[in-house]
Amino acid sequence: MHWMKRILPTVCALFMAAASPPGHAFMEGFIDPSDGYLDMSDWLVNKQGFLPVPIVITEPAVGYGGGVALMFVRNSIRESAEKAKETGHLTPPDIWVVGGAGTENGTRALFGGGMASFDEDRWRYRGGVARTDVNLNFYGVGGQLESGARSLAYSLDGWISSQQVLRRLGQSNTFLGARWIYLDLNSKADLDGRLSRLLPDEMSKKSSGLGLTLEHDTRDNIFTPNKGWVGAVDAMFYDPDWGSDTRFQAYRGHVFAYLPIGKELVLGGRADMRAARGRVPFYQLPFIDLRGVPAARYQDENTAVLETELRWNVTPRWAAIGFLGAGRTWGRQTSYSEGEDVYTRGMGFRYLLARQLGLWVGIDVAKGPEDTAWYIQVGNAWR
Repeated sequence: MHWMKRILPTVCALFMAAASPPGHAFMEGFIDPSDGYLDMSDWLVNKQGFLPVPIVITEPAVGYGGGVALMFVRNSIRESAEKAKETGHLTPPDIWVVGGAGTENGTRALFGGGMASFDEDRWRYRGGVARTDVNLNFYGVGGQLESGARSLAYSLDGWISSQQVLRRLGQSNTFLGARWIYLDLNSKADLDGRLSRLLPDEMSKKSSGLGLTLEHDTRDNIFTPNKGWVGAVDAMFYDPDWGSDTRFQAYRGHVFAYLPIGKELVLGGRADMRAARGRVPFYQLPFIDLRGVPAARYQDENTAVLETELRWNVTPRWAAIGFLGAGRTWGRQTSYSEGEDVYTRGMGFRYLLARQLGLWVGIDVAKGPEDTAWYIQVGNAWR
């Protein structure tokens, strides 16, 4: 549920501001007096209450689309920064959101959720619930379909819930968390009639998993980091004893690191590994998550991804991006050495939309094995 981790600026306000003539009253709050450039720092830092947030979707797996969310910010980012002077930790603002979105292939979703901090930021909550009808294609485990077809279309219609509570360990930037994920999804395609290798458990409807998370974060900025790293290890256990139709396990370990090179370059590196064991529903198998690769295109019991990104701050407001990625799947029918490799490459640009927050936004264009895709990026591309 990547939308949980995004704090989106209002893209519509950006376009309206850019189109407004100089001196227009609307522009006054969106111009940085230090350099005269379009900037939304004041709006994002000081604003609280209900805020409308447009949603733009460019994911190749579901097609183009959009929607709108209504976001409630209980305390402004400026208030959080002032409180951090007392506690020594920058506490994210409490944010709650409800909204809906749809895409050109008929995918629809309604959602609600948020994140909040308690007890002087010793505890954090992240969670949400969504009602979805998602249309995707299944390419087989390891990229092979028994039927000989290239892919089979299917839909997942039902409910998704993710609830997580984290506890700070002492005064460190490390958190230990507990998580519950519940899915009640009905597949609209008769996949088991055409794919005899999928066992009944792998077509299950309900998945209920309990798990633990260990997370550490030393980034200098949660939006567009310039240095530091964030990493986490997750383990989820799905079992009939707590509501799952089948028993399986899901694991993930990832690290995102950022290294400044001089004053104008920032080198980023990402290592991300995922694995699943047991009678895993086919739609919950790990997949290669890279720009330029449609979601759920390459699936198997194990995936590994390496990606590097270089940001060149050409001017104080504009930056150029270049990135390379590689991923591999293996497990069900192949060993690691026999696994399928995927390579991607791309470039993009960034604009410093909120100088006080260090928030850059822009567009990436990525070339994958099959096609070229583009993505609107708000903050860092890695989730």
